[in-house]
Amino acid sequence: QVQLVESGGGLVQTGGSLRLSCAASGRTFSSSAKAWFRQTPGKEREFVAAISWSGGTTYYGDSVKGRFIISRDNAKDTVSLRMNSVKPEDTAVYYCAADSRRYSGTSSSMANYAYWGQGTQVTVSS
Repeated sequence: QVQLVESGGGLVQTGGSLRLSCAASGRTFSSSAKAWFRQTPGKEREFVAAISWSGGTTYYGDSVKGRFIISRDNAKDTVSLRMNSVKPEDTAVYYCAADSRRYSGTSSSMANYAYWGQGTQVTVSS
C-alpha cells in the first residue's frame, strides 16, 4: 500500500517557525516531483510549494514566497517544508503530494500529483 505520511504539525505563535516532513512508503518517489498544499474549511486546496525530482528547482505560492522553504532527501525519500515567520493566515491542514511520473518538474496544479498524504494541522496563534 502506497502511503505518504506527514508529521510536524501543531500550534505555533505568530512569527515563529515550524518544520513539516513527509515520508513515503510502499513505493519510491525519489525520482518524482513533490509538493505541499494546504486547505482551510470551506476553501479550495491551495498550492504552497513544489520541488523537482532532483531538488534543483523549487516553486512557491505567492503567499509563502520568502518565508517557506521546501527541500527533499532522496536517500530517505522524504520532503520537508520549513515554515518561517508564520502568520495566522497560514493556519490550515497541510498535505504533501507526489507525482507518479519519474523525472518530473515542479507544478502548482493538483492534477499533476497522483499521491496524497492525509494531512497535518498547523495552527498559528496571534
